[in-house]
Order: sequence, then structure tokens, then C-alpha cells
Amino acid sequence: MTIAQTFLQADGISKSFGPKKVLRGLSFCAQGHETVALLGENGSGKTTLLSILATLLSPDKGKISYFGQPLNGNESGIRRRLGIVSHQLLLYSDLSAEENLRFYARLYTLPEPEQRVEQILDLVGLKKQRSQVVRTFSRGMQQRLAIGRALLHDPSILFLDEPFTGLDQNMTERMLNLLKQIMGQEKTVIMASHSFKEVSLLASRALFLQGGCFVDDVDMAGMDEHQLAERYQAVIHPGG
Repeated sequence: MTIAQTFLQADGISKSFGPKKVLRGLSFCAQGHETVALLGENGSGKTTLLSILATLLSPDKGKISYFGQPLNGNESGIRRRLGIVSHQLLLYSDLSAEENLRFYARLYTLPEPEQRVEQILDLVGLKKQRSQVVRTFSRGMQQRLAIGRALLHDPSILFLDEPFTGLDQNMTERMLNLLKQIMGQEKTVIMASHSFKEVSLLASRALFLQGGCFVDDVDMAGMDEHQLAERYQAVIHPGG
């Protein structure tokens, strides 16, 4: 492994909220074009870790580098290469889908904003709803638009926090197809999830979190959702 191949390197990441230790000295790396899933029970530290990796939170201890560069001193350039979809979708509910994307295109000072907005609406399957106000969207449509927002500036690393939460079966299938298409664009994806099915279909690697620590690092090649669930049960709840 070389630095050039490593998109993200985290070393000794710790985080506490008051007396509660949420992350305890975590270290791992993600290579270019790899899809890494974070699996763990509620409270295991998935969302906190994802927020730190996406530069939304600062760790108490530890260092993170992106594309071979430390975050400190390179914040602006690095953040332009990151995209995130979290529980807060960062959409303006009284604007249309197209207006939301145009707004973010201006923030990123994209060179051809109209063309890029058109590409994203097509990618997330919302061209017919382009003029519809976002507050009238279903949860699944809002989630797809949020992914479009995160992809607008063509980030190298995409962070997804429970992207299937609140979606019905039809919307889940549409989201799976969309994410598979995105992953085919050679992006590194780091996703927090509790769904063995989605992880088995999307991830090349899964990290198990328990009590703020990594307890397993699983190569997903050839592993289906039942095998993943069995491995998770054996590691997280041994003897259970």
C-alpha cells in the first residue's frame, strides 16, 4: 500500500462527550475506490466516527489525513473533495429540487452549473420533479436529492450515514441501484449502516464497532447477508 493509494488514514481517533467515551483510539485506512461499511449497535460510535471523518466534528485525540495530506492546514482543499449525506439532509424545504442544486452549485462555484445540475437530476431520477418544492417530497425522494447535493461537486470520498433509514422496499431498491451506480464511478464510499443486506450488496469491507472500538475488519468478497449476520453475531454477541 502506498500513500497515493490511500484516500483516508485515521490514527488514534478518540472522542468523548462529557464523561462518556464514544471513540477509543480508532485507526484504519480506506483506499481509493473502496466501499467501507461501519456496522454496530446504536451507541457504538458509528455516527460520531463518520462525522469526524467528514470533518463535521473534531476528535479529542488522533490525526486524520486525506489523499496523503493532513487535514490541518489543508482544510479548504480537502473539504472540496468530500461529500456527506447525514440525518440532516441540508435541503431547503421551500425551494424546488432544481433550486436547491443551483444554490449549492453557486456555493461550490462550479464552472458549468446548469449542465451539472441537469446531470445530477438525471442521476438521482428527479428530472420530472425538478420544479417540485422539496417539502412535498417523500422521504425517499428527499434522500435521493440529498445524495445529488453531496455529489454535485464530484467528491472523491462520499460519506453516508444510514442512507436507507425510513425508506420503503421500493425506495430501498431505487436507492441501492443509485448507490451501485455511484460506486461504479470510482469513488471511495464510507457508510454507517445497521442493514446486513445493504452492506452485503454494496460494501467491499465492513468494520464492526463496539463500545467505541473496532472489533472486526471483514473482507466482504463472497460474503452474503446471512454470513455477515452470523459473523456479526459471533463477534458482537458471542455466546448469545
